[in-house]
Amino acid sequence: MDTNGVKTYDIGELLAMARERAVPVVRGIPDETLAAPTPCAEYDVKALVNHLFQVIVQFQRLAAKEASDFGDTPDRVADGPEWRERLADEADRLVAAWSAPGAEDGTTGAMDMPARLVGSMALLDLTVHVWDLAQATGQDYPGADEAVVAELAGAVDTLAPTARKMGVFGEPVAEPEGASRFERLLARTGRDPHWW
Repeated sequence: MDTNGVKTYDIGELLAMARERAVPVVRGIPDETLAAPTPCAEYDVKALVNHLFQVIVQFQRLAAKEASDFGDTPDRVADGPEWRERLADEADRLVAAWSAPGAEDGTTGAMDMPARLVGSMALLDLTVHVWDLAQATGQDYPGADEAVVAELAGAVDTLAPTARKMGVFGEPVAEPEGASRFERLLARTGRDPHWW
């Protein structure tokens, strides 16, 4: 608990929440949708799955304060139909890596960023890109847990100026009337919460 009596969560706990929502979406991706467009305009479904795989694997290394490699993105979908379960297994490893003692301490990564913020970047991808995949493949995504949204709102505030310059986030879009906190978060990353 923090001083206001509100529970604060470790990044590992938040990643576990996101994983619970992500894995059913990944398992539900039909092969026939792999070439479909996604709300993340530069990726079709297959490319976005491969990107998410890369993030999940490389952010395990960042949790351990090891060097990461975001150069070439391997085509893990092409390795065979068991890619869905392999991604679920890697998501388990991501949760374990960020739950390890010391994972949130200090700095990590080539830009020497605070480790908790780096963990929040993994959380952002495991949340927002899974929403992208759900939208692209006609699946329901119930939104993120409130604790996840709260963590990501702060992370997006910190990351947005640089992320927009680098083309990682689009320009914010207008928030729909009555938007949920999660839909507002999507809009701030440049996504139309009602994309289809």
